[in-house]
Amino acid sequence: MDQDPDGPDKERDESEAEREDRKYDDLLQELRVIQTSAQLTAGFLLTLPFQQAFGSLSTGQERFYLVLVVLAALVIAVVLSPVAIHRQLSGLRVKGVLVAAAHTLAQIALALLSLLAAGIVTFIFDVVVDRTAAIIVGVALLLVLAGLMVVVPRILVARTQAEDQAAR
Repeated sequence: MDQDPDGPDKERDESEAEREDRKYDDLLQELRVIQTSAQLTAGFLLTLPFQQAFGSLSTGQERFYLVLVVLAALVIAVVLSPVAIHRQLSGLRVKGVLVAAAHTLAQIALALLSLLAAGIVTFIFDVVVDRTAAIIVGVALLLVLAGLMVVVPRILVARTQAEDQAAR
């Protein structure tokens, strides 16, 4: 991996424009996965008020549920933003700007989706078990998600850099 991460990929023999196209295509695939997750989660959340047990929720649980619904809508909005930005910037030859914006929005979407997943699990444990169990499981899940989405990628980058240094 002996290359400049911000420049053309010499191993692929691609121009800067080709690299930006590839990166944007990669981001679109990632956003499709996030969008599907967000839509399924939002759909699940939207069915809850129609369940008989929903009427027995405490005021705090109802408010937490509504926060989760808003969070699900935010994830969907953030995931759809790169498409809207692309529509506005199409033809202006600013693919690099679009790729950078889409990258940032994908990171935000992953963070929001992680919060949403932990929130849903917390909500379910609060309803089914109790508040203490809900908080413990919710925090544990947030830590696991942070590890998978932040720590693991950093370890992989550090390992790759160490291997590159050793190969020199």
